[in-house]
Amino acid sequence: MTQTQQPLPQAVGAAPLLGGRRGPAALGFIREAALLPVLAVILVVGALVSPVFLTTTNLISGVGQQVSALGVTVVGESLILLIGGMDLSLESTYGLAPMIAAWLIVPASAFGSGLMLNPYLGILIVIGIGAAVGLVNGLLIVKARLNGFIVTLGMTILLAGLQNGSVQGQSPYQLPAAFAYIGTEYLGEVPVALVVAAVVFIAAGLFLRYHRTGRAIYAIGGNPQAARAAGIRVDRIKIGVYVAGSMLAALGGLIEAGRVSSVTGAQGYQEGIIFSVFAAAVIGGVSLQGGKGTMLGAASGVVLLGLVQNIINLSQAPNYWQYAINGGVILFALVLARIVGGESAADQT
Repeated sequence: MTQTQQPLPQAVGAAPLLGGRRGPAALGFIREAALLPVLAVILVVGALVSPVFLTTTNLISGVGQQVSALGVTVVGESLILLIGGMDLSLESTYGLAPMIAAWLIVPASAFGSGLMLNPYLGILIVIGIGAAVGLVNGLLIVKARLNGFIVTLGMTILLAGLQNGSVQGQSPYQLPAAFAYIGTEYLGEVPVALVVAAVVFIAAGLFLRYHRTGRAIYAIGGNPQAARAAGIRVDRIKIGVYVAGSMLAALGGLIEAGRVSSVTGAQGYQEGIIFSVFAAAVIGGVSLQGGKGTMLGAASGVVLLGLVQNIINLSQAPNYWQYAINGGVILFALVLARIVGGESAADQT
């Protein structure tokens, strides 16, 4: 058989099923379910804090819609982590892409450029900007062999400056209904944003589990040299993952812009969403070293952070305590997941 026809390493076939590279199927389930006890504790605490917490309206329309934009971005970062990389600039792409599009489609009276482009074209611009940023990151990191942390840090600052500079610090509003649709509309009682986020998670999970390129992503993150020896086009897949990750971050930004009916200069970088993105992925079992993790785990991390924030809001906790509470819950979740999953959860990160 030719080089490109060689079978993928054993790690590749095991990873999607087990969330790792070794152990029986039961162990894989434990890894993915390690956050369930934490979520159970959070639900009990929320019910004690407020009678509103466990209502359908609060969980679906409240928590569900609020975490959708974050969730889509977490999928993008998780894919990049799986290949052994990281992208700090996703938070700036999350802000810049919808900002530029909104500036091009809203009237000058709403802090736009006055060009009044078609909102559907604006959506394409959002995704296109995401793809362009990911391509540049991928080429600099993979082909130019520059340090990924420094490249994406520099890109983060550059994009944040463009985000504010392009609109001179203003916040475009009066977003057309078509542009804001994903973030604002409902299908019955379910937010469209939540449906989109669920579809993204499921599609990414199925891709990683069943598609050859998805399995190759695990192989690249686990051992890039072995992946190359197996005939995997490592560089091409890595660049593609950076592009996909940035496109998902741009989509997340579009969802958030629709939810708040505006694009503020603070969206993304100044909000520091990258910390929540990494926290959700890592406490959900996606390894910072690459090659390990599942979309089910990442989704559970997103849900956990969303529930915690919702409880904080319902309890009307002082703003100056919110960061401490969030940090404490993240540490508690990591420790409890370690206890439940044992070494299998610990070696995820």
